[in-house]
Amino acid sequence: MQDNRAFQQMLLPAKDRINFHSPEDIAKRSGAVFHKEESRFELKSFNETIRITFPDCTFRPQVDEWRQLVTLHYLDLADGTDVSPEMIPFGSLKDGLVRGTKFDRYMDVELGRFLAGKTREQLCGIFRGLGAEFVEGRADLCAVFPFLPRYPLRLNIWLADEEFEASGELLVSRSADHYLTIEDAVTVGEILLSRLKSISCPVSIY
Repeated sequence: MQDNRAFQQMLLPAKDRINFHSPEDIAKRSGAVFHKEESRFELKSFNETIRITFPDCTFRPQVDEWRQLVTLHYLDLADGTDVSPEMIPFGSLKDGLVRGTKFDRYMDVELGRFLAGKTREQLCGIFRGLGAEFVEGRADLCAVFPFLPRYPLRLNIWLADEEFEASGELLVSRSADHYLTIEDAVTVGEILLSRLKSISCPVSIY
């Protein structure tokens, strides 16, 4: 109940701020597509296409409340900066020294729990279920998740061996500060973690 009250308190101002911008400008800065004839935005998030009407900001299909909120914040704050290929910890974001560093430590623990007992094939199936692309990197498995058009997340996974348990780290683009605040960034990370935990686990070959 408390979370819902907090969400409602932040939702109306977020919708109001969207209306300060022209929809064409929002689309240009955020990477969303604006369909003028239908007065709606269309953008990719994970493996879904989300449609948001303008100016009332109704989501189709319906998505989680906090995901709605950070998406509206993204449309409001996006400044069109090119996506940086450099991926960094949350603690390295603007104003991330305290909140972001704490979240990095939290994710280390939670990813360890999530990874326990899972094979590479199972993990690849879960990641693909969220629209991830696999890239080369220093970890055993590197997956990039398209949370929003200019807001990628990268998950580096080290699989368990004889000496060490499986571990992972979640990173964001160096350009993330141009699209969301540190509070929103942490919410995005929590959304991804929740989806990873809840998604079904089909067997897949990497």
